Amino acid sequence: QVQLVESGGGLVQAGGSLRLSCAASGRTFTSYSMGWFRQAPGKEREFVATISWNGGKLDYADSVKGRFTISRDNAKNTVYLQMNSLKPEDTAVYYCAARGRYLGSTEAEDYDDWGQGTQVTVSS
Repeated sequence: QVQLVESGGGLVQAGGSLRLSCAASGRTFTSYSMGWFRQAPGKEREFVATISWNGGKLDYADSVKGRFTISRDNAKNTVYLQMNSLKPEDTAVYYCAARGRYLGSTEAEDYDDWGQGTQVTVSS
């Protein structure tokens, strides 16, 4: 099991940027692919981005392509989500997740461990 703690959420105006961080502890970080998901009020949790164990393979939801960038620093056991050109529809709780496979997945049920989430609110 790996413990995950997200940070970096907050309130930002439309068009602004935020960088989320997710610090991992407990197991060998490089054994895990990582993902970011989000859940808006009244909606299902949805996939945002995923990164393989070494950062060599990335995948994004169509709604965030070209605006969000996922990255990881294995020396710091941390995964990041850089969010640019934010829109009000990006407002949600953002969750970091770890998958005990080298390659990530777009499916929430494929992930083993989850963080507690961090709120991102984009005002219009």
